[in-house]
Amino acid sequence: MPSVFSHAIAAVAVGGVAVAGPSRLTIWGLGALCSVLPDMDVISFYFGLSYGHVLGHRGLSHSLLFAAGLASIMAVPVQRTWTAIPFAQLWTFFFLATASHGLLDAMTNGGLGVAFLAPFSGARYFLPWRPIVVSPISIREFVGPRGLGVMWSEIGWIWAPSAVVFLVGVTSRRPPSGGRSRGQPGRS
Repeated sequence: MPSVFSHAIAAVAVGGVAVAGPSRLTIWGLGALCSVLPDMDVISFYFGLSYGHVLGHRGLSHSLLFAAGLASIMAVPVQRTWTAIPFAQLWTFFFLATASHGLLDAMTNGGLGVAFLAPFSGARYFLPWRPIVVSPISIREFVGPRGLGVMWSEIGWIWAPSAVVFLVGVTSRRPPSGGRSRGQPGRS
């Protein structure tokens, strides 16, 4: 798995493209939270579940069904609070933020793969291209040379591309010079 930091950065990049407006920072933060929630499945180890169990690491919580469910849970109260953003747009953002977790995990060079289709299938998948160095689950193992190698990998394969996506998304919404949106008449 990539580190928790990289999952959040990828989600905020998606937010830069998908969500604008005065509440965007809060919504991006909620999207970042959605992107890290799938790794709560590590508590399954404390209950004696194996890594490969459907409730184990990279199992059900990394599935597309989980992403859809979490997106639904998040989009309803957020849309009620910030009604200017359409429900479908919020749902899509939260879905992509959550699903990005499994996608990034499937690009790592370690683990057993991601159960994208759980609970309907226990099959685990990797993408054919796996350039991201897998992050250790233990914080203790993350501190030190191994963690430094993981961070360098993530900076190159996640952070830099996320920065580009974010900047393109944010700057593509700027109004033309003069501070007005196209098609909006000026004030006299």
